[in-house]
Amino acid sequence: MANILDYLEWRGDLALAVSPFNEVDALLLAELSFINFEGIVPPPEIGRGVRLHDAAKAYFSRNEGKEIDMGVLVPDRIPAMFCAMAASRRFGDMLVNAFEEHTDSELEQQFAAVTVDLGDGTVYVSFRGTDDTLVGWKEDLNMGFLAEVPSQEQAVRYLNRVARQYAGRKLRVGGHSKGGNLAVYSAVRSVAAVQDRILAVYNNDGPGFMYDLSATAEHQRIAGRIYTIVPQSSVVGMLMQHEKNVQVVYSTYEGIMQHDGFSWEVKGTQFVHLDDFSREGKIVDETIDSWASELSARQREALADAIYEVLTATGAQTLSELNEEKLKSAVGMLKSYKNLDRETRRALAGAVKLLLRLGTKNMIEGAQTGSEREIEHIRRKLEEQKQKLLEKKK
Repeated sequence: MANILDYLEWRGDLALAVSPFNEVDALLLAELSFINFEGIVPPPEIGRGVRLHDAAKAYFSRNEGKEIDMGVLVPDRIPAMFCAMAASRRFGDMLVNAFEEHTDSELEQQFAAVTVDLGDGTVYVSFRGTDDTLVGWKEDLNMGFLAEVPSQEQAVRYLNRVARQYAGRKLRVGGHSKGGNLAVYSAVRSVAAVQDRILAVYNNDGPGFMYDLSATAEHQRIAGRIYTIVPQSSVVGMLMQHEKNVQVVYSTYEGIMQHDGFSWEVKGTQFVHLDDFSREGKIVDETIDSWASELSARQREALADAIYEVLTATGAQTLSELNEEKLKSAVGMLKSYKNLDRETRRALAGAVKLLLRLGTKNMIEGAQTGSEREIEHIRRKLEEQKQKLLEKKK
């Protein structure tokens, strides 16, 4: 079955003037934001940008032909995708510009974005999703109890800066995972003059928000231009208050691994769209909603802080560094966490194990052969943790 890499092989020789911009192009450019363009692409409001072909040449030369490790959760195929895009007629002459990256453990922020001049009179603003850093995961957890996290605020500033740099140009905004969340948030919170220039916002399986953003006047002004795409058993895209109007696409993976955009099946210039979520997807959505609704913002904050504290206490800074030995150490520290009662410590230990189990690449093979078992396991774990927290409240 075809994916975005096959799409590049089939249609990479067709310029936008021949085959107009589409949703597959939007995902490819969203994934491009995971590339580290530091020292290759100028920051916002400085310079004209670099041809994608030339940026790729500099990037791979810098890495001296070595295999590029993208981390535990970021797809390993992104460098190959970048190479194929750079070699194609469709993307190779596009100008990559305005690269910005911030990782701040004190602010608990992980942010990156890049802008691509498509050459058809429009630019695409691409926000990076969660990378391999633990601080990136902490910021994701913070979304569960904060109305605005630092990267969301940064995304609004970034979009407005790019809009000034490309004055008068039409804008497309997109991202995958947390990047999709930032794309929606920045478009909704940007000034009206910028909103008027936005052609489309592409939210590729991005998580929702602490509150219902769709109820705001700012969202309603742009709602018809937000395209939210999720796989049939989406987990990430169903978290918190998410977009109500979604397009379901077919993933060749199972369970949580459907979040990987390289697993979304492509036919022609579109993904393969489905009429509804799978049964497993509906179970996950209902279970997450039920579990999350029982937790107060204070409880979510306590859970997030405790998980982050014990994981960083292992000395790890990234998920890749959390090997089996460090994981056991983290679970051990949770059991002796003095500020929490026994039941909450036990629930937290389960949450850490589940988080890391869902995040490991070694789960892919098992997920593809045991979809229903995996979904049922996740449902039971979430239900167990919910019950323990409810018992604690009594």
